[in-house]
Amino acid sequence: MDIFLYAFSVMYSPGPVNFIGLNAGLTGQFRRSTGFFIGVGCAMLLLFVLFGYTGEAIISQAALPYISLIGGVYTLYLAWQVFHARTVVDESSSVPARTLTFWNGLVIQLLNPKGIMAVLPITSVMLPAAHITGVSIAVVSALLALGAFGAPWIYALLGAVLGRRISGAAAFTLFNRCMGIALAVCAYFMFHAFYLHLIST
Repeated sequence: MDIFLYAFSVMYSPGPVNFIGLNAGLTGQFRRSTGFFIGVGCAMLLLFVLFGYTGEAIISQAALPYISLIGGVYTLYLAWQVFHARTVVDESSSVPARTLTFWNGLVIQLLNPKGIMAVLPITSVMLPAAHITGVSIAVVSALLALGAFGAPWIYALLGAVLGRRISGAAAFTLFNRCMGIALAVCAYFMFHAFYLHLIST
């Protein structure tokens, strides 16, 4: 139970992936972003299975700053896309110019240090402590990946509910700007983690 409580608290807290989901809902992409949510879930499934069977042998703590750097660059790219996205409002419904894809979700989550930091304690400490081995690792990984799919989906649903109460392209443009800035802030923290690593070595 502690495994799922820990995973829930990390996955459902604000972060780049959940901000992207929220923005998708606000701009009318909730249903069209299903591939993005699946990509996020698949990325987490891959990480849980990989680390669950190999422990920390694949990615050491020393590699995390470099993953932060790459993830920061990709998050900054998505921030720019969201910030400059144009939304056309027709009969109080928004039609976004760009739809999030499965590959967007897979890549951003694989490069998201928050996701890796959620996986490592579970696979290296909690699973062995709970005597979860063999096929059970794959089963637990699948359940956790389902939770990872649900996190941006819930944020997008919240955005869709709020988006229905908003009309006018200016309001959606403002939301795009705010979400773009929020993603840029997330990228900053990823760059900051890399910078701290550089000055400490």
